[in-house]
Amino acid sequence: MQVRVAAAFGRHPLCGKVRFDVVSTPKTTPKTRSGANWTVSMSAIPPDAIWEASELVADIQNAYILAA
Repeated sequence: MQVRVAAAFGRHPLCGKVRFDVVSTPKTTPKTRSGANWTVSMSAIPPDAIWEASELVADIQNAYILAA
């Protein structure tokens, strides 16, 4: 997961300097699909990359949910 997020940020011209960690989160319900129990914690985001970084993370999370 770490590599996939880093690659996505690295390919985007505004997000190359985003610092982040992939963080495990507890499953909220027994019906939560596997692969949906993580999130990305961003610690440094350039001001012009806030929306783009959030959208990239959402796209990656959605891809994992759809694949499950």
